[in-house]
Amino acid sequence: MPLKNQISAHPRTTLTKRWVLASVCAALLIPVAPVQSQTTALRLPNLGDGAEVPLGVERRLGESIAREIYRDPDYLDDPVLGDYVQALWQTLLASARQRGELTLELEQQFAWEVALIRDRSINAFALPGGYLGVHLGLIAAVSSPDELASVLAHELSHVTQRHIARMISQQGKQGPLVMGAMILGMLAASRTPSASGMSAANAVMVGGQAAAIQSQLNFSRDMEREADRVGYGVMTEAGFEPQGFVTMFEKLQQASRLNDNGSFPYLRSHPMTTERIADAQARQQLLPARQALSLTPLHAMMAARAQVLTSPGVDVLRALATQADPANIRAFPLARQAGALYAGVMADMRQREFAAARQHLARLQALSGLDVSAQRVIRLLTAELALASGDAAQALLVLDVKAFALAQNDRATRMLLAQSRIATRKPAQAKQASDDLALWLSQRPRDASAWTLLSSAYEQQGDGLRAIRAQAESRAVELDYGAAVDRFKAAQALAHAMAREGKLDRAGHVEASIVDARLRELERLRREQALER
Repeated sequence: MPLKNQISAHPRTTLTKRWVLASVCAALLIPVAPVQSQTTALRLPNLGDGAEVPLGVERRLGESIAREIYRDPDYLDDPVLGDYVQALWQTLLASARQRGELTLELEQQFAWEVALIRDRSINAFALPGGYLGVHLGLIAAVSSPDELASVLAHELSHVTQRHIARMISQQGKQGPLVMGAMILGMLAASRTPSASGMSAANAVMVGGQAAAIQSQLNFSRDMEREADRVGYGVMTEAGFEPQGFVTMFEKLQQASRLNDNGSFPYLRSHPMTTERIADAQARQQLLPARQALSLTPLHAMMAARAQVLTSPGVDVLRALATQADPANIRAFPLARQAGALYAGVMADMRQREFAAARQHLARLQALSGLDVSAQRVIRLLTAELALASGDAAQALLVLDVKAFALAQNDRATRMLLAQSRIATRKPAQAKQASDDLALWLSQRPRDASAWTLLSSAYEQQGDGLRAIRAQAESRAVELDYGAAVDRFKAAQALAHAMAREGKLDRAGHVEASIVDARLRELERLRREQALER
C-alpha cells in the first residue's frame, strides 16, 4: 500500500486484488520514536499474539500475495541494492531476536524476505508470513541508513507482532470480506480525494459494515503505535541512530501532504500525520544531544541507483547525467559527489552513452576518502558498465581479480561474476559459473535469479536436463508452482528420452531421480495452492 494509503502515481496493470486486499498491514512508514532509553525502557504489554490464526495459515496467506508480487513487472531483483537493504534487514532481525520480539517458532515458520518494488512512491509494506516490500522511491528519498532502518524496523514489528493475524481474529468469520471492503474503500479515497472519489469509497464501505470498519480502523491505529514502539526499540538496540525515526517524518512531510487534507479522517488506518509528527518532535526534545545524521557516500550511491532503476524517463536521465558534470558538482561534499557521479554513470548506461558513462566513472573512481563498502559498489558498477557495453572479458577481469574475488562473499559480486562468465559464451567459463552458482544455491536455495543464471550456464555446456531443472527451481522459489511443475515434467520427459537412447550417464540418473522427487513435491504444493484460491 502506498504512503498513508496513497497509491503510486503510475498504474499497476498486473497486480491482483489479492495483493491489495491482503496488504492491510502495509504501510506505513511514519514511525514515532518513544523516548525511553535502552537501559531504562519498560516493556509495555503487547496488544495480543494473534494465536487464533495459526502461523502456517498466516505464512500461506503471505505466500499467496508474494506470488503475485513476483509476477508483477514492477518487482525487481537488483543484487546491489538488495545487498544494501539486506545488510540493514539482517541487523534488525538480529536485534529483534535478541529482544525476544522474533521468537524461534516465528523465525522458522515465516519467510523473512524483502522484495524491491520499482515504484517511485515513498513506501514500504509488511505482509503476513514475514514478507516485506520496499519501494525504490523510499531508498531514493531517505538521507541515511538510519532513516531507512527506521522504516524497516517499523514494518518488521508489524510482522513480529502479528498484526494481520489480529485483524483477522478481530473480524472473526467476516474477516477477509470486511478487510477487503475497508482497504478498497481507503484506496479509492486516497486515489481520488475528490467528491466523486469519496462517494465511491463510501459506496464500497456501506452495507451494514460501517461499525465493524470503524472498529477495525481504531484497532489498526493501535497497531501502528505498537509498531512504532517496538520498532524504535529494535532499531536503536541494533545500533542505529534514534534520530532516524524523527527525520523520517520530515521527509514524509515534504513528500506528501495528502493525508492532512482534513477529509474523511476515519478512513485512515494509521494515526494522522500531523499528530505523529508533533509527538515525534516533542520526544526529540527529550533525546540526548547527538550529532546530526550525515549522508554517507555509500548511501548516496544506493539512493542514486534506486532513482535510476525506477525508470524515470529520458528527460530525468539526461538531467542526472548533466548534474554529474564537473562544473556542477565541484562544490558538493564528498558524499553528494559520489551520489551524483554514480547517478551519472547509471543514467548514461541506461541511454547507452557508454563513452560519457566511462568519463563519469573515472571521476568517481578518483574520489578519495571512500570506505571499503563504497569502493566495492564502484567496482561492481565498473563491471556492470563493461558488461552493458558488450565487453564481458573486461567485466570478468574487474570482478575476477583474485584479491577482490576472495574478499567478497556478497550476492551482488557472485551474480555479476556469473553473468560475466556466461556472457563470454565460452564453455569453460560457463562451467566455472555453474560450479560457483551450484555451491551458492546449496547454501541459499531460495534464490530465483541464481537458479535462472545456473540454467543459462548449463545450457551453454549443452546440459539440457540440468538447465530445465534449474528453470523449474526458479519458478518454484517464486511460488509459481504450476510453471514449476510444467518445467519439471519437461525435465522428466527429457530424462526418459535420454535413457532410451543410452545417453543418460550415472550423474544424469541422479539428476533424473531429483527431478522425479521434486515433481511429486511440487504437484502436491500446486494442489494445495489451488485449494486456497
